[in-house]
Amino acid sequence: MANAFRMTLAVCGIIGLAGAVYSATASVVPAGEVELPSIASDFDIASELWSAWGNGNIPPSAAPDVVGAFRFVCNPGQISYDDPIVYPGQAGASHLHQFFGNLETNADSTYASLRKSGDSTCNNRLNRSAYWMPAMLNGRGKVVKPHRVAIYYKRLPSSSPSCIGKGKEPKMKCVAVPRGLRFIFGHDMLNKSGQKTGGGYFNCKGPTATPGHYPDIVTAAQNCPAGNQLGAIINAPNCWDGVNLDSSDHRKHVAYKKWGNNGKAHCPKSHPYIIPAFTMGAWYDTDETLDRSGEWDPDNPSWHLSSDRMPGVKPLKPGTTFHADWLGAWDDEVLALWTAHCIELMLNCSGGDLGNGKQMRTTHGYGEDNLERIVDVPPPPRHQQHRNHAFDAAEDREQYSS
Repeated sequence: MANAFRMTLAVCGIIGLAGAVYSATASVVPAGEVELPSIASDFDIASELWSAWGNGNIPPSAAPDVVGAFRFVCNPGQISYDDPIVYPGQAGASHLHQFFGNLETNADSTYASLRKSGDSTCNNRLNRSAYWMPAMLNGRGKVVKPHRVAIYYKRLPSSSPSCIGKGKEPKMKCVAVPRGLRFIFGHDMLNKSGQKTGGGYFNCKGPTATPGHYPDIVTAAQNCPAGNQLGAIINAPNCWDGVNLDSSDHRKHVAYKKWGNNGKAHCPKSHPYIIPAFTMGAWYDTDETLDRSGEWDPDNPSWHLSSDRMPGVKPLKPGTTFHADWLGAWDDEVLALWTAHCIELMLNCSGGDLGNGKQMRTTHGYGEDNLERIVDVPPPPRHQQHRNHAFDAAEDREQYSS
């Protein structure tokens, strides 16, 4: 597999760059049989790239940071009651979701279907991955779509001592994003006693904002006067077990680094591989419908996530059920490019800049014009019977154990 990856690097013009030879080995997934089969893009990849920022310049180093970064900004995509990870093949079975990325994501989506079709709200179809989170509702029958969604992937370069395994650890712990990986992070809707992951929080930015790490929408709103933007930010897992692309709860195959006694963060022994992890931040333009009193009245809902208020379930404080889902479907060559340049060469790449003088063109990516931000809450499908996610967990576990 290492030779195959070197061939990809050579085709992409990477091998000749300083540091690329060691990165060829570093970015190999530990077991080839773990990944799903490669599915090539059904279009000319070069047509979706242009000269970076119009001049082809290489991004600056990310130093003094110790990780390489690859960033881009997305537009909000479709909203639907689908969830292809929790309720695969069951259209309309979930709470309302706001999707980003692949515009054709639905309940039937798989890695294969996402790779084969769909444009993307994240620059272009080179990133056909699906990202989604509960829709933001204003309590007045409307969905508030984000003004923009910022996503950035970061990981240590394989030259870092932290990537080199010791003892029974893998020889190289820093790997690329495994093909076919998927997961859920944040509030655990399948297990009421489950641990929240991802460090999700709310923030506010703008001319009169008071920025901060606020635990819920109610608290953040107090510090977010009209004319500012409310942000919902969460971090994806950065450790992987190297064996599974999914799991019964869609969480336990991935994990987060924890601080050790030596003052450094380490992946747990059960999840020894370090993967490029992304942070996702959805930013919403606020208006007069946002209750800024600092008091939560369940009988008079203001802004909240769709998962905070579900039929047949006691309402929860707005924002406390914040979570997100991801199903990767990157073009293999482009994934190899930003991994080898932005991550391995520890560059500070933004706007879909691949770190090699090329940049992902913006087709359905970030843009402020003619985008409707306040839309009606779509009626749930007639056949839908909202389900308590916790009750479905047992059924899901049975599926994975069979």
